[in-house]
Amino acid sequence: MSGDKDNAVHGYCMYDWGKSAFETSVTAAILPPWFAYLFLEANGLTTTVANIELSGSAMWSYSVALGTLMVAFVSPSLGVIADRRQIKMWWLRILTYVGAGSTFLLALAGTDMIPISMKWAWLMVMFVFANIGLNGAGVFYNALLPHLGDNDEMDEISNKAFAYGYFGGGLLLVAHLGLVMGVDADWVIPFCMASSGIWWFGFSLLTFKWVPEPPIEKEMEKMSFKATTIFAFKEVKSTLSKRKDFRTLFFFMLAYFLYIDGINTITAIAGIFGPGVLGLTTTELIMTILVIQFVAAPCAIGFTKIAEKYSTKKALHLSLIIATTVGVLALTFAPLMPENHEDYDLQYTWDDDDEVWTVTTRADLGDLAQDPDHEEQEWAHEFRDLLPVTQNEKIDEAVVLEWDVTDDGPTTVTLSMQNGSDLLSLIAVIEDSRFSMSVDGKDEWRTLAFSGIDHPTNLGDGPLDFIAEGARDLVWQPLGISVTIQFLILGVLFGSIMGGSQGLSRSLFGQMVPETRSAEFFGFFGFFGKVAAFIGPFLYGTLAILFDDRVAILSIGLLILSGTVMMHWVDVEDGIAVANAEDARNRGLTDDAE
Repeated sequence: MSGDKDNAVHGYCMYDWGKSAFETSVTAAILPPWFAYLFLEANGLTTTVANIELSGSAMWSYSVALGTLMVAFVSPSLGVIADRRQIKMWWLRILTYVGAGSTFLLALAGTDMIPISMKWAWLMVMFVFANIGLNGAGVFYNALLPHLGDNDEMDEISNKAFAYGYFGGGLLLVAHLGLVMGVDADWVIPFCMASSGIWWFGFSLLTFKWVPEPPIEKEMEKMSFKATTIFAFKEVKSTLSKRKDFRTLFFFMLAYFLYIDGINTITAIAGIFGPGVLGLTTTELIMTILVIQFVAAPCAIGFTKIAEKYSTKKALHLSLIIATTVGVLALTFAPLMPENHEDYDLQYTWDDDDEVWTVTTRADLGDLAQDPDHEEQEWAHEFRDLLPVTQNEKIDEAVVLEWDVTDDGPTTVTLSMQNGSDLLSLIAVIEDSRFSMSVDGKDEWRTLAFSGIDHPTNLGDGPLDFIAEGARDLVWQPLGISVTIQFLILGVLFGSIMGGSQGLSRSLFGQMVPETRSAEFFGFFGFFGKVAAFIGPFLYGTLAILFDDRVAILSIGLLILSGTVMMHWVDVEDGIAVANAEDARNRGLTDDAE
């Protein structure tokens, strides 16, 4: 490659380096549990919208879906204009400003500028705008790929960009993980949001500097906004009417629509599935995602080598088979049942020597709801003499209680009561909560252990919970494999194919796209990807409401499987031949140009 070409490729990869901060630290790692926490603080486990009861995971799914759908339908039309005027880099800048700016503004949810009852809504709105920027910019970013190298260079450039993204996003995630684990301050998570926006914007400046606007041989004249819009839609309609001429390309896009729907949904939902369904802490989630990043980067390069030896299609097919396996494996995950007194959230112990009761909490116990009007605050105040809680007056100037857990671990509190019968009323409350409790009393009738009805270990109500229960009883529990390790196994497998499946898909599409119409067809590529990104989370959220999260996960696995099967019939050689013939017509090298 020449020096200018090397700089252009490097600048192209740096955009992935920058925007991956949003995709890792924000979308996958930190924002979902923060959203789940603020949603819980304001609403409890569910809220009602238009007479429909929605969980936090369902609301999150719908917000992901909304941001992508708003971009999907304009992507092909924008691509038409970008192929006929030199505006690819201009649109990339504008949409980057929207996405990175909205990411920065997520941090305001950590300030007093927004009331606690609306913080989760602010996060959802800003996340929608950030996704509009990300997905819209992706159309023009992807359309640059065919202009950066020949077909035999496409796999290397595309996968290299994804590898840059995983390394860049991973490095920032390391810093964020250090802050989350090492600094106990209210500003940490808002700082992670703001720094992710700055990271995205800052490194995109290198892209704007080093990647040139692709030349256009026959640039169309400027028209009014109305005339331009009408022209764009006519061209899209014309292309769709001639889709039989690009049969292989459109068939591939349909397969891509199905499998990328599943892969992107797993990426978007993992951050809410881990804490909300499996009970993972924010730190455990970030550590898992960090492992994914540094597994995905070298594996993206590894799939380039597989593609060189066998073919792009075969390498892509292999990555999709592994992705399907990941979807099935996710059904088996379940937190282990507590086995020891110390494994429960609340541990009540009778001290024979001093003849007093003590209570201890687990070190990683989740917070009490911080909304003063929340039902958890009501019973926390009612039973504050029996609970290891401390007073916090920072929220809306109201007195709220929080678990007494320090950086050095849980605090053991001596209770004033002398009689275990005082715990009976509290036990009834905890049985109907998301916490677990163990009582080790001096008399046999005072010894019991249980998990509340909404505790993550309670399975059996969902249609597919028998899969998770069976896997827990036969595999996870006997081997002592915690839900954190289970999720980590999933992360390693998923990370191994993320770069390969995405990079090779973009590369394979780029090989079958006419270079003279790259933005238009990548607009369609974006359309299928964005509609998929809408349907997947929407499908997940809907099935989570109608059934539960495991049924929703199964539907995502079936999407990946369907796309994987369809890839078998994609004729790549035919697609490349059709693209070359279209370029020849558009450049006037043949006599049958219209």
